[in-house]
Amino acid sequence: MKSTVESAVIEQLKQVLDESRVLTKEEDRVSYSYDASFGVHIPEVVLQPLATTEVQEIMKIASTYKIPVYPRGQGTSLSGGPLPVKGGIVLDFSQWDSRLDVYPDDMVAIVSPGVKTAAINEKVNQFGLMYPPDPSSSNVSTIGGNLAENAGGPRGLKYGVTKDYVIGLEVVTAAGDVIRTGGRTVKNVTGYDLTKLLVGSEGTLGVITEAILRLIPKPPATATLMAVFDDIVDSGSSISRVLSSGIMPAKMEIMDQASVQAVEDYQPLGLPTDIEAIVLIELDGHPQAIKEEIERVQTICLEVGAREVKVARNAAESLELWKARKLVSPAIVRLKPTKISEDATVPRSKIPDMFKRLKEIRAKYQIDLVVFGHAGDGNLHPNIIADQRDQEEMRRVEQAVEEIFQAAIELGGTLSGEHGIGTMKAPFMELELGKVGLEMMKRMKQSWDPDNILNPGKIFPEEGQRFVLRSE
Repeated sequence: MKSTVESAVIEQLKQVLDESRVLTKEEDRVSYSYDASFGVHIPEVVLQPLATTEVQEIMKIASTYKIPVYPRGQGTSLSGGPLPVKGGIVLDFSQWDSRLDVYPDDMVAIVSPGVKTAAINEKVNQFGLMYPPDPSSSNVSTIGGNLAENAGGPRGLKYGVTKDYVIGLEVVTAAGDVIRTGGRTVKNVTGYDLTKLLVGSEGTLGVITEAILRLIPKPPATATLMAVFDDIVDSGSSISRVLSSGIMPAKMEIMDQASVQAVEDYQPLGLPTDIEAIVLIELDGHPQAIKEEIERVQTICLEVGAREVKVARNAAESLELWKARKLVSPAIVRLKPTKISEDATVPRSKIPDMFKRLKEIRAKYQIDLVVFGHAGDGNLHPNIIADQRDQEEMRRVEQAVEEIFQAAIELGGTLSGEHGIGTMKAPFMELELGKVGLEMMKRMKQSWDPDNILNPGKIFPEEGQRFVLRSE
């Protein structure tokens, strides 16, 4: 049942925010009814707070009238994270980018929720530092959205994901209180680690209004190579062999034959298409160490069956090698207009098995499936290309996605490595966590948000909820 925000409540909200930041026109509300996933849900009102005190007052009003509140960044979520499925209020944080302060001596940055992720790295680079999390949407996504979904990216192999770089938060609770978790010290073991609990909670426990991010020194040099494999199993072996050799690449990305073919059809780069996989590897660190490591990686790839290994001689050649990976998404949507992007993650040793399962699923349901992703940490991105107007095709796609999730879990993996759960994966939560595990999470939610007004309809499946991509 959807909420209805009465006109009297709207008037109260206008006492908190400037009227220009209270959006009630239908055309404005429709703009906030969707994200990068599936489903359209129109909110009653959209608010654009620019201060913690404003969020406090909004939450107090929402708590009084039991109105659902949906925090939102730039709407780049692939899991339905910010969709206002119960109506109510959308909190648009995309305008709140006023704070991006860097403290080089402490190696931390303090940021407002609407700051773009790429802007953080650009700013800290000026101090010889780096903010490692690098989701592919970093040029448009906000840090608030990254915090909510615990975003990752190609550098996750070596450097980890968002939660590994958050050491403090300012959060507004469902009742409108402000709490601070963690702080500016790297070591902090006082009580429960609420910071880690809140990062990745998808706005269901509190509204993040500020974050303290840990920074690291920027590596002085990088090097890139591309290995071409006739056998997908050999490509998986190369990944394991490189990592067990003591070398830790910054990135290890994989593209299957369908991905490579799509790129070549879209923008020919001279890549071989009669292969099963391409693996891209980037190393970073001290120049002399990188020189030795890149030679060792090249040798390992050839030893396990690579047809060819190309090593970039300079930055320009490195960019050229990575160009293929960057072109996959625009290349595949030329075939059909609807893209379903998943991020099932399996143990590294199970990558070849997952590829085998994906081939079987592709054949069984006769779908257009390409696979690429972060091979080094087992975070694959099976992408299905379809036409949402074709109901019969979308039904097959739904069945295929369900089997992809089941395959990942059966192989010891997880539903999501970096996209989050949102609405898209909620029906499968019990499959991974079990009844008791899911119940424990529900208890935490109940404790933090007893009236269920913070991003309701996310993470936890509702009775009879199914995975649906079609408009029914």
